[in-house]
Amino acid sequence: MSRLPPAFHDAGHGYDVFGLEPRAVQRAAALCRPIYRHYFRATSVGIEHVPTSGAAILVANHAGTLPIDGGMLWLDVLERTGRVLRPVADFFVSSFPIINTAFARVGVVGGTRGNVRRLLDDGELIAIFPEGVTGVAKPFRERYRLQAWRVGHAELAIRHRVPIVPVAIIGAEESWPIALRLRHIRAFGAPYLPIPASPLPLPVRYHFHYGIPIEVGRDLPAEAADDPTVVSAAADRIRDALTDLIAAGLRARREGRP
Repeated sequence: MSRLPPAFHDAGHGYDVFGLEPRAVQRAAALCRPIYRHYFRATSVGIEHVPTSGAAILVANHAGTLPIDGGMLWLDVLERTGRVLRPVADFFVSSFPIINTAFARVGVVGGTRGNVRRLLDDGELIAIFPEGVTGVAKPFRERYRLQAWRVGHAELAIRHRVPIVPVAIIGAEESWPIALRLRHIRAFGAPYLPIPASPLPLPVRYHFHYGIPIEVGRDLPAEAADDPTVVSAAADRIRDALTDLIAAGLRARREGRP
């Protein structure tokens, strides 16, 4: 049974400063658990690499028309560690009515520097998808090939001296491929309107592979986060580690291993 972490930072009215609410987390977990267990039949390898306390950043590949992979990762971490993962969303997500409030209640935060700094200072576990919308928009032929790679996660890890845990999500990139991107329709600031290749996600099995934590800022001063060359090199290191983890996950799936 999922349990809420004792480190919930109540701002004084039952929510934290970003709108997370414990009862909403419990309700969302109960609603999504059958999908996670019986539809996507999720498995995990390496969950022991996720810190049980303290700040850390999970960095994962991203795909699937809509961010269902992020939701399943959120639930996998909650089920197996009891921690509420704080996914960092693109700026336009907060513009969607109803959805923005629902996401905030379960822990999603807007991807501003100030928001992420506050979470890390509070010892939270956050998830960043450096591919952003280029990940969920990738064509099927590009599955499991990392797209445009933002470097903000590396800067944060150096500046706040927190570990990065790479996470390979296997299955999501075949589950709900995108068919069309209608770029002339940009509702609420989204870069395009996605048209999936199927009405619902296909029941492709999800496999989460958590890698060994990477301490990109261990031997660097915090000021190194202001050096673009250092940050870029650290981001490349994370990308390479995730690429290798994805390859290992795909190989394990072919061989019938977890």
